Amino acid sequence: MTILALVRFYFIRHILFVLFTIIVGIILSSLTMSFVFAAPQLVRDPLLVEYDITVYIDPVAQTIKGRSVIAIKSPNELTLLLGQRFKVTRAFIDGKILKPSNEPHGMMHAWKISNSQRNIQRYIEIHWHGKLASLNTSLNHQETLGKVDPVSGSLGTFLPDSSGWYPRIVGELASYRVSLEMPPGQRGLVAGRLIEELDTAEKGYQARFEFPFPSEGIDFMGGPYIITTDMIKSTGGKRIQLRTYFHPQIKELARGYLDTVKDYIDLYESRIGEYPYTEFSIVSSPTPTGFGMPTLTYLGIDVLQLPFIRNTSLGHEVLHNWWGNGVYPYYPSGNWSEGLTTFMADYAYKERIGLESAREMRLGWLRDFAALSLGQDSALDRFTTRTHGASKIVGYNKAAMIFLMLRDLLGHESFNRAIKTFWRHQRFRVASWADLQRAFEAESGEDLQTFFKQWLTYTGAPNIRIAKAVRLHTDSGYQVIITLEQTADLYSIRVPIVVHTKGSKEIRVFDLDRNQQTFSFEIKTKPLAVVLDPDFRLFRRLTPDEAPPILRQVMVNQDTVTVLLPELDEVRAVAETLARELQNRIPKKVLANDPLTANSILVIGLQEQIDKWLSLHKLPVRPAIMQRNGTAYVWTVRYKNSVLAVVSAKDIASLKALARPLPHYGRQSYVVFDNAKAIIRGTWPASVQMVKLN
Repeated sequence: MTILALVRFYFIRHILFVLFTIIVGIILSSLTMSFVFAAPQLVRDPLLVEYDITVYIDPVAQTIKGRSVIAIKSPNELTLLLGQRFKVTRAFIDGKILKPSNEPHGMMHAWKISNSQRNIQRYIEIHWHGKLASLNTSLNHQETLGKVDPVSGSLGTFLPDSSGWYPRIVGELASYRVSLEMPPGQRGLVAGRLIEELDTAEKGYQARFEFPFPSEGIDFMGGPYIITTDMIKSTGGKRIQLRTYFHPQIKELARGYLDTVKDYIDLYESRIGEYPYTEFSIVSSPTPTGFGMPTLTYLGIDVLQLPFIRNTSLGHEVLHNWWGNGVYPYYPSGNWSEGLTTFMADYAYKERIGLESAREMRLGWLRDFAALSLGQDSALDRFTTRTHGASKIVGYNKAAMIFLMLRDLLGHESFNRAIKTFWRHQRFRVASWADLQRAFEAESGEDLQTFFKQWLTYTGAPNIRIAKAVRLHTDSGYQVIITLEQTADLYSIRVPIVVHTKGSKEIRVFDLDRNQQTFSFEIKTKPLAVVLDPDFRLFRRLTPDEAPPILRQVMVNQDTVTVLLPELDEVRAVAETLARELQNRIPKKVLANDPLTANSILVIGLQEQIDKWLSLHKLPVRPAIMQRNGTAYVWTVRYKNSVLAVVSAKDIASLKALARPLPHYGRQSYVVFDNAKAIIRGTWPASVQMVKLN
């Protein structure tokens, strides 16, 4: 579970596209407002832009040379962009020379294409070349995801759309054709249908791809790949070409991945509708990337070698060909695709394992949310893409749980019909949360305005507790009277209450829409206790007893203060690096003797230093469960109104070994390491809100 959390951290849907949106919006702010790049508009018009690109890429020389013809079916004023690292040798618009851009804008050349009163069909032709950045395989996943440069080397080439590696029109979905050439020993691809392919020792690799559907952008991947292929037929009889583009050292994994992809496509076709494309490829990356594009996923070599990836994260990426790459989110009103994909992939796999596995995932989501400090989350309709831990907790986990609550409300049959209806109506369109709401309303006959409004626009989560519960004797048995309270924002929610009797239990659901409401019900068998939502099916803020402290609380809390106990410069530098990796920011440091007044505290030191510090502040010693062999011990403890995370290592080498693995154990309350390997991990026991009946 913990390593899986590491891997899922890699999987950021559409992050390049959204980063590109932000960057271009900034660099073009000096131009007229009509030039500011934005997410595709919520329209149903035919595509206005089509690219025809030919490129030659030499990974060893790290060069690119290209020609692009852009067909535009619009008389409107447009903006054309190309990465500033590239030089334009020739450029024409409708046969006339296109003047050079007046000045560079940030990382992009920008041209203003004036509106045309006469020609609706316009053509732009551009020839360009340039030097690519060097591939750096030493970067960690966070550093890799933060890079937008087009990189190349003998081990791999990755040209993200956000790098401006090809000339593109701002803010328009587009179809495209790409013809590519690479030297012998190298192979490459873009998302889309492979039309033809030639690979010879003399001429190298040549291939043509086309993508006739709306696309947010074009990413290029290349490397010394060994290609393995297979084929299946869709539910409609369409041939689907399956491929792996794997580095030589993992070529033996190809067959297993191809077989697993077949199963996922069959599964999702039965639940949603026919697979929208004619290909799906799994492409290995020499760096720790994890991206999903239409028709393919691009995963780090180390990730692909993890034994559980085929049965977990791979399915998530396949499903994105329906949600995110088959129906596009309307970003101005929020990105629904990550939550729906998490619900129908990651969570669905837990349900297939069993009830307890699904419950544990729901509890994990709620624990993660409880780790956020007040004001750190945002409304779901403002989520676009994952940029840090807090945004994932909202955009992935909270959104997935909303779909769970919606299914509980409408029933499986109605929910599943709505999913198929939404796909059928919105395929290859930009769709919003409102479109999803209409699909669920149409199939269920329910008015879901209140449901969607509160879960999409409110920040935080409802705080619910059992204020009072009593049992009365009646002629026919017993009557239970229960008072529920909610604080903060007022939600209209269905609260499950489990009633325990001797040897059995039953579930009652109450509709709570005020700050305090009293409900009563009859029961024949003597009730002994009532428990609020013990299966964690309602998105809510857990009480401290329900949410024992976990490491993520000090990792995501912006107010966390850090105590660095090492006094020697070398050890202190290692401790500070670890603190920075854990919090993904420069730590706020306090002295060892300072009183423990902050609500979130991280303490790092060697074992003897940690023992003295704990004694100084009259804190409990290292928990008994961690009194075993290991080189480093990490645990959390709740102290008064504060949450503490303690990192204790035997020596500097043991402390240094934690920098890479420890940030990926945020859901744990404690971890024991043997160097960089976690040998013991877990969470402190949680309790439930129970009231015994007298």
